[in-house]
Amino acid sequence: MRVRSWLASTCATNSTPESTFSFSNNQSQPPKRLASDTSSSSNSTPSTTSTATSSVSLQSNLSLQTLPSVPSLQKITPETLNVSSLCVNSLKPQQNHLPITCLVVQDNLLYAASSHEINVYDRTNLSLVDSFNDKDSSLGSVKSVSFCDGKIFTAHQDCKIRAWKISSTTKHHKLVTVLPTLNDRLRRFVLPKNYVNVRRHKKVLWIKHADAVTGLAVNDNNGLIYSVSWDKSLKIWRASDLQCLESIKAHEDAVNAVAVSVDGMVYTGSADCRIRVWGKPLNEKRHVLVATLEKHKSAVNALALNDDGSVLFSGACDRSILVWEREDSANHMVVTGALRGHNKAILTLINVSDLLLSGSADRTVRIWKEGHDGKYICLSVLDGHRKPVKTLAAVRENDNDVVSVFSGTLDGEIKKWQLSVSPCSQDIAKMNL
Repeated sequence: MRVRSWLASTCATNSTPESTFSFSNNQSQPPKRLASDTSSSSNSTPSTTSTATSSVSLQSNLSLQTLPSVPSLQKITPETLNVSSLCVNSLKPQQNHLPITCLVVQDNLLYAASSHEINVYDRTNLSLVDSFNDKDSSLGSVKSVSFCDGKIFTAHQDCKIRAWKISSTTKHHKLVTVLPTLNDRLRRFVLPKNYVNVRRHKKVLWIKHADAVTGLAVNDNNGLIYSVSWDKSLKIWRASDLQCLESIKAHEDAVNAVAVSVDGMVYTGSADCRIRVWGKPLNEKRHVLVATLEKHKSAVNALALNDDGSVLFSGACDRSILVWEREDSANHMVVTGALRGHNKAILTLINVSDLLLSGSADRTVRIWKEGHDGKYICLSVLDGHRKPVKTLAAVRENDNDVVSVFSGTLDGEIKKWQLSVSPCSQDIAKMNL
């Protein structure tokens, strides 16, 4: 089995032209202003660790120049905000130091995948609630965890997707089925046309992944689950009966990330340095390729969408986070700029309301916020991990100014951070005038 490492130093370096694509259901967005790229090499900004909320001015740090043809979207002038960040809890790695591969917050629970086991914690105090999948190491490491239709779905190294249910009384997790389901396999195994070549002299049913399943995304609006794999494919499953509806050869190399917008557009990021966009035209039965977005110079590791799906963020081994936006005037998506600051590969991205969080092989987490002028500021750099940050989860608390951030690393450590962001007092006074 061929594995493309997202930390490899041999990331592709070919430069590719910018691509655009059209949307029929465009959502109006204010035009974004771009600034010339004035970035230069600098050291990482230290994290704000004081518990007292104070008025601070953080100018986003500009790292080594990557993708110089892409302008910077970062604020050059400081923006004054009340920002505080603090590590409030930490789970040290066990003796085996197994990497944390996925963190997901669901209600009051934090799901943490580590190798073949999934630990479930109370997210408020990180006390252990349940562990499942831990008795069978042959299931392979867990790559992704997602939730749909009252079930928990996990993607595994052994090419399978598993569906679990949680008991309302005991809070224990029980395996429901494995995708593709037995019924789905029985429906198709007789007909030769349902088999595809995956390796020399090896055929499998097209509903099966032939390599590690690396990502899952769920669209609650249409009840579909999207899975991607190192076998270069994108598969689409119906949540109601767990039937595989489509299988698409999505890329020329391993697919590392998938994201889906509220309007059903699907984005896949690959080790072939490309992001591909998939859509289902009106009255059509299958998804089609809408566009190929080419700007990264190395493997794309992470994707994230803002709440309305009008902005796509992509992170890669080239250390930059690219921002792709739907523009009202041209009715298409283009790369509008880059966020620079990490000095090693971007491994994970998540969007929470108006905040973008990025985790990197440089062992830091950066918190980004978009201003009214379309520019981004790095609010804080969470520093303290000893190994690369592989996965992030976050949730906005009842106090809307407070965000709980969870970071997991390749040495098995989980940290919980408390982030508070609010307008400074003089800005609030102006708003009340």
